[in-house]
Amino acid sequence: MGSANEVYESTLQQLIQLRQSLLRMHKTLLDLEREAYERTRGRVDNSYEVLQLVMHDPWFAWLHSLSELVVRIDEMLDAKEPLKESEAVGVMTRLESCLHLQRPGADFRKSTSAHCSNRPM
Repeated sequence: MGSANEVYESTLQQLIQLRQSLLRMHKTLLDLEREAYERTRGRVDNSYEVLQLVMHDPWFAWLHSLSELVVRIDEMLDAKEPLKESEAVGVMTRLESCLHLQRPGADFRKSTSAHCSNRPM
């Protein structure tokens, strides 16, 4: 670590692995949700239509917080300025709290949306 604020290599590797895992999880959830949507509302014909639904239809709104975390991680990894340890740890902590706030019997979708969005990183 060059400066006291720069991210540790081990933290950076954790963040990269977290991003990969989060992308896989997000895709799986999106695929499952699309299948449920199509069973209820009818077939979606193309990728553009799926994208529009994911971005604008309330059915998929609960996935937005996970999407935003992936985007935030990408921005952090692509930034021109060095990533700070506190930023990397902060986004990992935010995701952890999003996934661990579940209570027995809680609706993951409602809880994820409520606890992961509209919170500063």
